[in-house]
Amino acid sequence: MVGGWSLRQRLVAGILALLLIATLAIGVLSVYFVRASLLAQLDDELRITTSRIERISAPGRGPASSFDGPGLPLGSLIGVVQADGSAVAAYLDDDAVVRELTPLQVRVLAARALGHPDTVRLPAGLGEFRVLATPTAADAVLIVGISTKDVSITVARLGAVIAAVLAGILIGAAVLGREVVRLGLRPLTRVREAATAVTTLPLDRGAVALAERLPQLDTDPTTEVGQLGAAFTRMLDHVQQAFDSRQASEQKVRQFVADASHELRTPLAAIRGYSELTRRSGHELPDDIRHALARIESESVRMSELVDDLLLLARLDEGRELRHDPVDLASVVADAVADARATSPAHEWVERLPSHPVIVQGDQHRLHQVIANLLANARIHTPEGTRVTAALGVLDGRAIVTVVDTGPGIPPDIQPVLFERFARADTSRSRATGSTGLGLAIVAAVVQAHDGEVSFSSQPGETVFRVSVPLAATESDDATETA
Repeated sequence: MVGGWSLRQRLVAGILALLLIATLAIGVLSVYFVRASLLAQLDDELRITTSRIERISAPGRGPASSFDGPGLPLGSLIGVVQADGSAVAAYLDDDAVVRELTPLQVRVLAARALGHPDTVRLPAGLGEFRVLATPTAADAVLIVGISTKDVSITVARLGAVIAAVLAGILIGAAVLGREVVRLGLRPLTRVREAATAVTTLPLDRGAVALAERLPQLDTDPTTEVGQLGAAFTRMLDHVQQAFDSRQASEQKVRQFVADASHELRTPLAAIRGYSELTRRSGHELPDDIRHALARIESESVRMSELVDDLLLLARLDEGRELRHDPVDLASVVADAVADARATSPAHEWVERLPSHPVIVQGDQHRLHQVIANLLANARIHTPEGTRVTAALGVLDGRAIVTVVDTGPGIPPDIQPVLFERFARADTSRSRATGSTGLGLAIVAAVVQAHDGEVSFSSQPGETVFRVSVPLAATESDDATETA
């Protein structure tokens, strides 16, 4: 199907089609003109033979007597049609034997017109002859013919040669044309390779360097392929400028968030300290003042946590390296579950840990924060009495942490943006849940900084978060899953 062919195949097919048409036209015309030339020569020989036969023919004798003269070619045919309509004819076969024509053959021969050579095919396998009918002095018609077998053989051989040459030309053109087209389309191949290389780059975050550029030969504006290459290069330059502008803008935002978060920590600590100092000063304060101070203190604590989270995300965005120490992930999960159990004893907390240490390379404090955030997410968004299970296992050289709860599940509309910052199922932003909307964003950022992956699945009655991080180099690659 032509619609599924590549450009290279279409170009080669087009070249072969044009070449086939041209060579067929040349071959047909060559065969036609060669046959016409041979028939013209045969007609000249036929006229000469007719004149010779007219000179040697004796009146009243049959056509067989005319073969007695010299110089008559094999395959010659002589016939006489009398004035009363009777006709006789004979021919000289390849063995120089004169043979009489059958009555049917004579009738076909006698139907020829006078004055110009004509081609006639005699029945009974006698073949094709070029014949000339001329009147004689005895009111009879002399018919002389010469076999066209040699002409047919020559034309057939010429046709076979042309067909063989045509087949060879097409095969050679197919091979050479494919290589020529391949070389001609090589710049397009380089454009495709450059575009493919660009698609493999992480364009969604961080600094992007589109190093792929085309050779000067592929951007020659005097050729169509060069114009495409030049347009592609200009597009890459434009995209690079856009990425640089985006990166500069994002860097300014990150720097602002980092600087603002860092600067806010001191006044927030001061607000919290002064509110605690005032509340605990020992002076008798009205209830509304005491309540206001308690709210100032709690909100300063909440805002400090938010600032710390924003500062952490800003530092991770800047690509700051975390610690890379050997960490027993089983101990981290156990401590996180113990903290969650103490925070919310109304939930049912279950831990499934292997009996042996699971060592990974990373930052213990940040890994603890990942597990704690997942457990806190399950605690905040599920009712009391919900069972939350934290499990740890090993699979294919990676440590697998799963946090499963039996709560109502994550709303479908929030699932696509669950790991984005300030993504919350509680669209009212109520503070009753205590959620800032940054917990899962921190989970995703920290896990990514550890070369890990985090995923989830959720349906009513079961929500599963799955964290995968590489094991330390000293861990066995043949460990099996125990979770």
